[in-house]
Amino acid sequence: MLVAAAVCPCPPLLVPDVAAGAAPELDAARAACTDALGVLAAARPGRLVVVGPVERTGPETNPETYPEGTRGSFRGFGVDLDVRLGQGDEGSPAEQRLPYSLAVAAWLLERTGWSDAPVEGLGVGDRLAPERCARVGRDLATRSERVVLLVMGDASACRTLKAPGYLDERAAPFDAEVARALGTADMAALTTLDTGLARELKASGRAPWQVLAGAAEGADLGGSLLYEDAPYGVGYIVATWS
Repeated sequence: MLVAAAVCPCPPLLVPDVAAGAAPELDAARAACTDALGVLAAARPGRLVVVGPVERTGPETNPETYPEGTRGSFRGFGVDLDVRLGQGDEGSPAEQRLPYSLAVAAWLLERTGWSDAPVEGLGVGDRLAPERCARVGRDLATRSERVVLLVMGDASACRTLKAPGYLDERAAPFDAEVARALGTADMAALTTLDTGLARELKASGRAPWQVLAGAAEGADLGGSLLYEDAPYGVGYIVATWS
């Protein structure tokens, strides 16, 4: 059963080594993520599942699992920094690597010294239909008597002229509704997010948020919004459900 969840953004810029001189601009987001992970630890979890977006092309594909101990790297950003998901090494193929969203999650967990429960990762593509996302979430909730989720994903990337997706007037209202839904644990609103609009606005969190909504069915959790802003024209949201 899902007993708590934390929602965090997943830009590699959240890692100070990657952000370099711009690192202070995301200090508030990092602090909020730390607070969110504290809520997960306080829930006395039996298992932590990290859910994040993966970039895929083509038709809908199955989610990809990443065992505890799977390694990731930020070398693609010119930074000599490697991370590992959780504590273990067993069961992780040497060639398997974390997508950037889960590498950022691994960095957050290492930064806060996570050792409260075993960890596994799940990557979901942006073509995964809402119904599939909900089914995946319901399955995750059965992994342990006390499951917690760390849900990674960004809102729109179209909030300003210099944003990765340029300015789109639909972005701010979309992000505001997502922040409201995540901050109030409104599962119905998350489940019915417009997948086409989310894709057009380059909102990478759509599928992970809908996995969360599926996992939370029947859990009677309340939400709290810890952070919402759009530095660099991208919507970043931190929230907790408990």
